Amino acid sequence: QLQACGGGLVQSGGSLRLSCAASLGTFGTATLDWFRQAPGKEREFVAAITWTDAKYYADSVQGRFTISKDNAKNTVYLQMNNPKPEDTAVYYCAAGPVPNPISWGKGTQVTVAS
Repeated sequence: QLQACGGGLVQSGGSLRLSCAASLGTFGTATLDWFRQAPGKEREFVAAITWTDAKYYADSVQGRFTISKDNAKNTVYLQMNNPKPEDTAVYYCAAGPVPNPISWGKGTQVTVAS
C-alpha cells in the first residue's frame, strides 16, 4: 500500500527527494509520515502532513526538509535540502497518526557523504 523510492547517495549540502506512492484507500484522509532509522538507533519521526496540509517536522530537520503531497498522484514527498551525514538512515513512509502509524512502507536507504 506504500512504496517509498528515491533514496541513494547524496553529498552533504546537496539535495534529494524521496517519494512514496500510496494506494487510494491509504492516502485518503490519512496523515502521511516519514520516519527514519539509522544504524544502531531507534526509528525516529522526521515529518508528517495531514489531510488538511498541516505540516510537522522533527527539530533536527526543520528548515532543511520539506514534506508535501500530490493528491492527484496519491504521492507524498520528502524534499531533503542541505542534508548532513547524520541524516544517513533508512527512510520509511507511513500512514496514520504519529507516533504510531497504522501502515508502513518498505524503507529506502539514504546515505549522505561528507
